[in-house]
Amino acid sequence: MSSTEERPSTCIEWHPIRQLLHYPGYDFALIILNQPIKDEELFRDLWSIAETRVAADGGANEIYHLNKKSLSRKRHDPSFAGDYVNLNTIIGDLDSLSDESRRFFTTKPANCTIIHDADQYSTDFTKAVRFVRKESRGRDIMCMGGLGGRVDQGLSQLHHLYLFQKSPTYADGKMFFLSGESLSFLLKAGKHRIHVREPNATVGNFVRMDGDPFAKYVGIIPVKEPSVITTKGLEWDVENWPTEFGGQMSTSNHVLPETTVVEVETTKDVLFTIALKRVAEGT
Repeated sequence: MSSTEERPSTCIEWHPIRQLLHYPGYDFALIILNQPIKDEELFRDLWSIAETRVAADGGANEIYHLNKKSLSRKRHDPSFAGDYVNLNTIIGDLDSLSDESRRFFTTKPANCTIIHDADQYSTDFTKAVRFVRKESRGRDIMCMGGLGGRVDQGLSQLHHLYLFQKSPTYADGKMFFLSGESLSFLLKAGKHRIHVREPNATVGNFVRMDGDPFAKYVGIIPVKEPSVITTKGLEWDVENWPTEFGGQMSTSNHVLPETTVVEVETTKDVLFTIALKRVAEGT
C-alpha cells in the first residue's frame, strides 16, 4: 500500500478483551454519556474495574437510576448504598443534571466532584475527555453509551474519536465506544492486528465478559475520508481495496470461526466496529 501520509512503521496490536477483563497494563477511565444504558450487566463489569468514573453531565442521571434499581436487590441491608455510588466526577454545563442526582452524588457515602464548565463551544463529552486527559495523561478511555440515540449526537461522538486521537501511535491513549451491541474504535493509518478472541483468557468475577465476547459482525468505515484497505481474517477479505462514503464500503463483514486476530492495513484513519454477542442468544 502506498500513501504520502506518514504512518508508524510498526504494527499496532489491539487487545480489547484484555481491556474488558482488567488485565494488568490495560487500565482505563470510564466516561458515561447521557444516553440510556441498555446492558446493565456489561456496564456493571466496566464500572467495577474502571480506574476512574466520569459522567458527562446527564450521564449521571443514568447512573443514579441504575443505582436506585440496584437498591431493590438488597433492600434488607440498610448499610447498602447501591452498586454505583462511587462515581468520581460529573462534568459539563450541568443543564441536564437533575436535582435528585446532584443531591445523591454530593451526599455521603457518595464522594463525587461536580465541575461546572460553562463553555458553550464544546460538548459535555469534550469536557469529559479533556478532564480525563488532564488528570490521567496517556490513559485509555472507554465511553459507555456511544453511537446510540440521536444521529447528530452519534456523529459528534465519532468526531471525538478523530479529535482526541491525533497521534499515529495513540500517545495520548486509545478511545473505545461501547454500547450494548458493539465495540468501536479508530484505526489510524497503518497496520493493525485486532485480537478478537482470547481463548486462554483469565476471567475473573465478571457477569458479562469472557474471552470470546464478540459476535461475527465487523465493519471498517472510512468516516473522515476515502481510504485503501487490506484485511485478513474476515469472510470477505480485501486487498488494496478503495473504500469511501458513496462508493464501496466493508460493512456487515464476518469474522471467521477460526480467526483469533483480524489484520487491517489502511492508508487513512478508519472506524473499526465489532458486534458483541447477545446475552440470550450467545451469537
